[in-house]
Order: sequence, then structure tokens, then C-alpha cells
Amino acid sequence: MTGRKQPREEPQDALTDALRRARTGDEDGFRLLWLEFQPRILRYVTARGARTPEDVASETWLRVVRELGRFSGGADEFAAWLFTVARNQAIDAARRQARRPLLLAPPEQLLDHASCDDPAQEVLDRLGLQDALTLIRSLPEDQADAVALRVIADLEPAAVARILGKSPGAVRVATHRGLRTLATRLSTTVGASGVTP
Repeated sequence: MTGRKQPREEPQDALTDALRRARTGDEDGFRLLWLEFQPRILRYVTARGARTPEDVASETWLRVVRELGRFSGGADEFAAWLFTVARNQAIDAARRQARRPLLLAPPEQLLDHASCDDPAQEVLDRLGLQDALTLIRSLPEDQADAVALRVIADLEPAAVARILGKSPGAVRVATHRGLRTLATRLSTTVGASGVTP
């Protein structure tokens, strides 16, 4: 042994390896993909306005599992395909929601809901995320999709372009316009409340 450090595996290489293993039915490979993408999918479908983001994400993963054997490509192509599936599932869920009214749970059922270890922290965390997602949903649809996929899902412009059926340049423009609109709205809100950033 020469004492030289072994090169670390790059995250993209680890995802490509996990994808290769998952395609052959390896549960650990699939678990690594799920751990990497599930939080981003939940944030994305929430930004798209899904009432039940966990259900939309579950439907997304079910379709991916069914079709993974036919998928070909690397980690970047997988991410683009995965978020295309998530987007389609979110659109389908929105259509179903429009046909059915929202049924709220009776208050007595809410009392039985298990809480996390630190409810105050959960409220603060969710308030920040929910406010951000509400702002994103207020954008025109093309800008909201671009911002959600670029910022929340952390996808490259080329992948977002494939998902949305636009050019990478159009994605960059929509993202820029959306972020500029959000910045203006935030500065107006902060200025109106008398709080300095």
C-alpha cells in the first residue's frame, strides 16, 4: 500500500451504479435511488399543488418499478424520466381532485394524529416550505414548472427541457423570470411587513 488515497466515487457514478443494480432487481440499488430522489419528488409534486404529495410520489414510484426493466440510459436520463413520470402523475392527480371535492377529517380524528418529537420545529420547517411552495404555485404554470424542476428537484436545464418539451434556453428564461417574480414578491412582502431581510 502506497499510502495514497483511493479516489472517491462521484455521486453521479454511485447513482449510475444504483440504477444499473436496480434494473436487475437489486433492492439496495433501488433503495439508493429512492433515498436520493424521494425528497425531491415530494417537494416537486407539492409545488405543483398536489393535495396528497405522498400518494402522487407513491404512484410515481409504482410506475417506475413497473417500467424500470425497459428503461435505458444513465443517471441523468433516469432523473429526467422520473420527474416526467412525477409530473404526469401530479397532473392526473390534479384532474382527479378537480372532479372530487376535498373531504376534511372530523376534528376528533385529528386528536389521534401522532406528532413528531419536536412539534414546534416541525411547524417552523413546514411553514417555511409551505410558504415557498405557495409562492411558486402563484407563478404562471410554465414558470412554476421550470422553477420547481430546476430549484426544488435540482435538475439541469437539459433534463427540464426534456420533461417540459421545451428548449433548454426557454427553460432558463422561464426559470429566471419566475425567480425574479418571486424575489419581487418577497421584497414587497418583507417591505410591507416592516421587517428587514
